[in-house]
Amino acid sequence: MIITTGEIIPNKKIIQIVGISRGSTVRARHIGNDIFAWFKNIIGGEIHEYTKLQAEAREQAMQRMEEDAERMGADAVINFRIHTSTIAQAASEILVYGTAVKLG
Repeated sequence: MIITTGEIIPNKKIIQIVGISRGSTVRARHIGNDIFAWFKNIIGGEIHEYTKLQAEAREQAMQRMEEDAERMGADAVINFRIHTSTIAQAASEILVYGTAVKLG
């Protein structure tokens, strides 16, 4: 599956728009990670535990979007976007979406 932030795919022709493909996940922080984060706030630097959590959440949301596009019979997703929002004090949602298309 081709996924791009652009409106076109070089050397490919979009023959049909099949719909909006989306995927999301909501992740909560872990108390153990919060302890590490507290120490990082004191000494500074990247909080690797949160970076890893966000990366895993993005990948899961992208996989769900791709599966949604496949269910619609799409060959690609164009205009791919990522949106993050806070759901609760310790939980965030990652939403990914784009236009599912068929290529000719």
